[in-house]
Parts: sequence; C-alpha cells; structure tokens
Amino acid sequence: MSFDVMDYFRQETLPHIWCPGCGNGIILRDFAVALERLNYPRDEVVIVSGIGCSSRAAGYLNFDTVHTTHGRALPFATGIKLANPNLKVFVIMGDGDSSAIGGNHLIHAARRNIDLTAIIFNNNIYGMTGGQFSPLTPRDKKATTAPYGMIEQSFDICRLAEGAGATYVGRATTYHNQLLTQLIIDGAQNPGFSLIEAVTHCPTSYGRRNGMASPSDMVRWQKDNAVWIDKVRAGKAEVKDGQFTIGLLHRHEAPEFTQAYMEVIKRARGQE
Repeated sequence: MSFDVMDYFRQETLPHIWCPGCGNGIILRDFAVALERLNYPRDEVVIVSGIGCSSRAAGYLNFDTVHTTHGRALPFATGIKLANPNLKVFVIMGDGDSSAIGGNHLIHAARRNIDLTAIIFNNNIYGMTGGQFSPLTPRDKKATTAPYGMIEQSFDICRLAEGAGATYVGRATTYHNQLLTQLIIDGAQNPGFSLIEAVTHCPTSYGRRNGMASPSDMVRWQKDNAVWIDKVRAGKAEVKDGQFTIGLLHRHEAPEFTQAYMEVIKRARGQE
C-alpha cells in the first residue's frame, strides 16, 4: 500500500477505546483504504455516525464528521445531502443503531434511494451498553437480555435494505477485508442508497457468551461460514443453516432522491 493509513485519522483521538480483539479497527482501516482509492477531496467528504461502539469510528477519522444521537444518523445524513448534494456522505452505524431504534429511518432512506453510503458494523450485539441482544443477534445465541438464548427471528439487514429499495447492497466480513474495501468503493460510486454490511466480531460482549472467547476463533468462524454469492448463483455452493452470503448481493438502477428533489424546486420556481 502506497499511503500511510494514519494520515486518515485524528492523531489526538488515539489510541482508540475499543476492546482488545475488536474487529471495528479492521473495518475502519478498510474504509480508509477505500477513501484513498476513491480519491475524493477531503472537504467533499462527510462521515455521519450514530451511537454505539461502531459509531465512535467517526471521531477517529480526519474528515468533517457528525456524531449524532442513537438511531438518527440517517436523518442527519439526509439533511446534509439535501443541503449540498455534491457532498460524498458516508453513514456509519451498528446493528442495533441501524436496525432497532434506527430501523424506520433505514427503510425510508432505502425507499427514497438517497445517495448515501451506509456501512453497518454488525457484531450481533449491543457491545457498548451492556451486551443486550439486537435485531441482528442470531436465534439461540446468548446475550445479557437473553441469558438462555435469543428466541426472536433476526433480521437479514441486506434483504431488508433490498426489499425497501436500496439500489446497492453488499456484505463482507473482517476476514474478507479486501472484499469489504471493494464493496465500499463500489457502493460510494453507486448513484443511490448503498448499504454494506460488515460482519465483525465482539469477543467481549458476544464471543465470551457464545463459546468464542478468542478473537481468532470469531474470525475463523467468519471464514468458515461465509459463502460467496457468485458461487451460490452458479450452483457451485449452497448456504447451510447458520451460514450467510457475502459479495455484491443486489444492484439495480432507480431515480435518486436529491436529483428528483432539485427537479421539484425547479418546477416550483417555474424554471422548467
């Protein structure tokens, strides 16, 4: 790599506060590599985050950043994008932040197809606030609020985004970090709402309760249970119980919201 990744971080905010073995740092590095390859001017990039372990990432990045309230990253990002459609707006959220309190905002940002790139750090748990289960916690897995196992059906956040209208949907893991970088790049270049799920690991709040106390065990689990979607589509692989697909899961074209909104303004001003 021909650049120093540390140039993308605010040095005064380091060292980070994440637990030893946390996968969030891997995602943050992949994000920095993606930004380097996209080569956007720094003053045209805005990074918005909500609340949670993952959302602390925005504070470490040396860009214009907004650390918002829990579940409200997408409304803030929507306002920023509408105020200046030329900005490249990235939204960092966790599994709880995006799919629980922020779930309604997620489906409507996807439905509107507003040109935002949402990166979901999915560690399957509320890591920062005590280890409660989230809507993405797998069935039968343990949490502080599910000591005998999760009994609810979990969301597939990628299928949810696709069903709501997102025009670009992909998934990778902290093990498949080169794929994650490429998905972020391609999602940023998609003219519409893009969602990239980054399956990561939380050894402290999730792994210890579910038989994977070692971070390396959790990364190995990602390697063994991720199935490339291209192989599934070609009939060369199948997704077994407990496994998940990775890669570009969905893409289609649709009108982008801010462009449509600008047309409304022109009509209202009689400029057509």
